[in-house]
Amino acid sequence: MAKVLSYGMVGGGPGAFIGDAHRRSINIDGKAKLVAGAFSRSAEKSAEMAEILHLDPSRCYADYKQMAAKESEREDGIDFVVVVTPNVTHYDICRCFLEAGINVVCDKPVTISLDQAEELEKLAKEKDLLFMVTYTYTGHVTAKGIRQFIKNGTIGDVRVVMAEYPQGWLAKEGDTGGKQGEWRCDPKLSGGVNCLGDLGTHVENIVATMTGLKIKRVLAKLDKIVPGRILDDNDSVMVEFEGGATGLYWTSQVAMGSDNSLKVRIHGSKGTIRWEQEKCEEFTIIDEDGNIKILHRGYPGIPESAAKYDRLPAGHTEGWLESMSNLYSNYIDCVNAKLEGTFNENMIDYPTVSDGAEGLAFVEACLASSNNNNIWVDLGRR
Repeated sequence: MAKVLSYGMVGGGPGAFIGDAHRRSINIDGKAKLVAGAFSRSAEKSAEMAEILHLDPSRCYADYKQMAAKESEREDGIDFVVVVTPNVTHYDICRCFLEAGINVVCDKPVTISLDQAEELEKLAKEKDLLFMVTYTYTGHVTAKGIRQFIKNGTIGDVRVVMAEYPQGWLAKEGDTGGKQGEWRCDPKLSGGVNCLGDLGTHVENIVATMTGLKIKRVLAKLDKIVPGRILDDNDSVMVEFEGGATGLYWTSQVAMGSDNSLKVRIHGSKGTIRWEQEKCEEFTIIDEDGNIKILHRGYPGIPESAAKYDRLPAGHTEGWLESMSNLYSNYIDCVNAKLEGTFNENMIDYPTVSDGAEGLAFVEACLASSNNNNIWVDLGRR
C-alpha cells in the first residue's frame, strides 16, 4: 500500500487564496500531509500560518532556502514542495528545491521567461525529479474525456479552435483586485505580462491538452484598457498550429459580467466539441450530421481514462477543487511509484514542467508580436 507522503509549502500565508486552495485540494484524497512551510516573507505571518495549520514550529522556516536545506537533511523530510508565490519568485524557489533533491509542484506560470522554464526543465530531468505545474482545469473529468475523444478521432482532424477566458474583476479604474490582483498588476512581481500570464497560459494549456496540437506561430494584440494599468488586461491572439489548424484566443480581466468563463470550442473534420469551465460537469459533441449529444460526468459515456477520476455519482457536483485534486492524486501516485521503484513516464497524467515551458514560449511569442506592431512570431522551443 502506498504511503501517505509529506509535503511542504512556500507561500500561502494568511489571506492567500491559492495556497489555501492547494491545501484543500490535496486534503480531499488524504494522500499527502502538510508538515513544513515558509508561508510568508514575514516571520510573524509565517509562524501564524503554521499555528493555524497545527504544524510543528520547528518546521516553520524563516525562508525557502533554509527550508530546502533543512528538509533535505531530515530522514523524514518532505517528499515534495508546493510553490504558491508571485510569478517572479518561482524560478529561484523551484531551482533551490530541485538542487536539494526535492520534487516540486508550482503554480502557473512556472516562471517569467522561457529561458528560466527550460533551465528548470533541464534540472528536473538531471535530478530525476517530478515537477508538476498546476494548470487546474486539465484535471476536470470532462476535460480528460474530451482529450480521449479527440485522440480517438471522434471529431476527425482538428481544423479550428476558438477559446476564451474572460473575467471582470479588474474592470474599474483604480481597482487593483486586493491582495490577489495587486501583485499580478505589478511588473516587479508578475513579470512582463498580467492577463496573458494569469489567463492566457491556461488557455494555451487546456487547448494543447485537449487537442494534442502544438502552436507554430502567433499574432497577438495585448491591450492595457483600464487607465493607469501598466501590464495587459485584455489580449487577442491569432494562432496557427503545426499541421495547419488555426485558432483564436481571447483573455480579459475587464469583461464585466464574466466571472471565470473559460470556454473552448474545437471544430474538426467530422464534428465539434464544446466545453465551458463554469459548466464543468458536461460537454457537447456535435457530429457531422448535426446530431447533438451532451455528455455528463458520472455516466458510462465518459471514457474510462477520464471516468476513473470520478469521486461522486452523477448529480453530485464536482468542481474546481476536485479538478486540482485530480492532478495532485496522479502526481502523488507518481512520486510514490518513484519511491517504490515502479515508476514509468506513461503514468504521468498531470501538466509537467515541459508543459509550463510551452506556456512561456507562448507568452514570449505573444509579447514579441504585440510589441512589434502585431506581426506573426514563431514559438521558440529548443
